[in-house]
Amino acid sequence: MSEYSSMRIITGQRIGRSAALVAGCAAIIWDSAHEKILLTRRSDNGRWCLPGGRMEAGESAAEACAREVLEETGLRVRVTRLIGIYTSPDMVLEYADGNRFQIVAMSFEAEVVGGELTLSSETTEFGYFAPQQIKSMDLVEHHVQRINDAVANQTAAFVR
Repeated sequence: MSEYSSMRIITGQRIGRSAALVAGCAAIIWDSAHEKILLTRRSDNGRWCLPGGRMEAGESAAEACAREVLEETGLRVRVTRLIGIYTSPDMVLEYADGNRFQIVAMSFEAEVVGGELTLSSETTEFGYFAPQQIKSMDLVEHHVQRINDAVANQTAAFVR
């Protein structure tokens, strides 16, 4: 398990004031028919999510997205468009070590350009799922809106 084991979401009015600010990203990767979205099951809490994670110093948002997808899935991707930017002062992620983060997250659509879909130390399962299937899955809460926005296929990016 990683240093981010046992992540939990805490909500409350302006709870972000009690946390550090961090940038993150998530990738929407469609199957070849553009009908199903790639999800991974987290090894730390067993919940489904979009591939993604924190941005590191010295990289762009697109580079962070591609790196996180590669680390978690084995796929090499190219970011094709911004789906949305997600921030909430009323939600923080808290990890087992006590660290709390208010996330500024960017959700990108990405296309596979290489690699092979495989498991990693951060994932225990993966699959492509139709939006209707996803509604009944145990999904990390803050990824629901990102998936809904991707399915909406709006030209302009969402700002939430």
